[in-house]
Amino acid sequence: MRHFGHIAPEVRQRLFHQEPRVFTAESPARMLSVALGATLYSPATRPRLAEDIVKQIGRGVVSMVLCLEDSIDDAEVAGAEENLVRQFEELAGGCPETELPLLFIRVRTPEQIPDLVERLGDAARLLSGFVLPKFTEERGVPFLEALTAAEAASGRRLFAMPVLESPDLLYRESRVETLAGIFRAVDKYRDRVLALRLGVTDFCSSYGLRRAPDMTAYDVQIVASVIADVVNVLGRADGTGFTVTGPVWEYFRVQERMFKPQLRRSPFTPEAEDLRNALIEHDMDGLLREISLDRANGLLGKTCIHPSHVLPVHALSVVSHEEYSDAQDILRPERGGGGVLRSAYTNKMNEVKPHRAWAERTLQRAEVFGVANEDIGFVELLAAGLTGQT
Repeated sequence: MRHFGHIAPEVRQRLFHQEPRVFTAESPARMLSVALGATLYSPATRPRLAEDIVKQIGRGVVSMVLCLEDSIDDAEVAGAEENLVRQFEELAGGCPETELPLLFIRVRTPEQIPDLVERLGDAARLLSGFVLPKFTEERGVPFLEALTAAEAASGRRLFAMPVLESPDLLYRESRVETLAGIFRAVDKYRDRVLALRLGVTDFCSSYGLRRAPDMTAYDVQIVASVIADVVNVLGRADGTGFTVTGPVWEYFRVQERMFKPQLRRSPFTPEAEDLRNALIEHDMDGLLREISLDRANGLLGKTCIHPSHVLPVHALSVVSHEEYSDAQDILRPERGGGGVLRSAYTNKMNEVKPHRAWAERTLQRAEVFGVANEDIGFVELLAAGLTGQT
């Protein structure tokens, strides 16, 4: 797998100063946690799920969650489990595992984890792990214990991605202790926890809220405050933190717009005006703004429920040539003692010690998403990605 691997090699050479690296499901956890990108969710009830998964490869998808929880009716669970086993067997017999996205199953109960791994048999080799819903210390530890047991029984490395969406995390009176408990749980199983996912839709439901398509999660103050506290406790850059992914974007196409579009004309050349109009028409300007705010607030990657959301997430995850230049300057061995230097682009101050953690994270992102050429921005990356989709 590689990001932008679905576009032609000669196009990648034109777009990238440093191309995205190839990775596999067996790559180090540190790399995979950054490489998740836009994680596409799909109900496990889909009758042609295996075919759908293969199709997404041509759209640049590198990670998927097959959901047995909120996306399906309670009465459908048993049938969905049977369908998953059939679909994994079909994938195992018809597609090299090195070509498949990272595949995770979102379960409802801890007991489903060892049961599904056993029922999948040899096809469990296609599975990267499980998504654990409504995660708190009390509720989450049994899931992590079940995953550890399933891993030992199968001999297969399995990761957990807890979803932080419990009302206890949202409510002010219980938030601090809930966050402390979550940290205790995930820290104990640190080697198994690939990333933490934010369940913003559940947060909003606790107050009967739903953000409009021209609003981001950061415009809903009660949600923004939770995101800030989650990053504060669980996303630190001192070695104790985890990758925290951005919240889901719920909209596919705007019907009626109350506010002006948020997507400025200036990045778009006249030739790309049609692309700008299409992004606005399909409500992508709000998504692009939210992705930018995710990055500014310490989140990496995003939960997605529609294939059209994948490419914008990946295009805005590519490291710009300017960011790469700054990060390299900050991390030069001769800068180990600190100090301040003017950026190579002569437009900012790079202070070596305070900016070191940012530079390290930037180079990690550059490794899996690549570094754009000097004259390449997200518009060109979006356009090339759309052209390359199959």
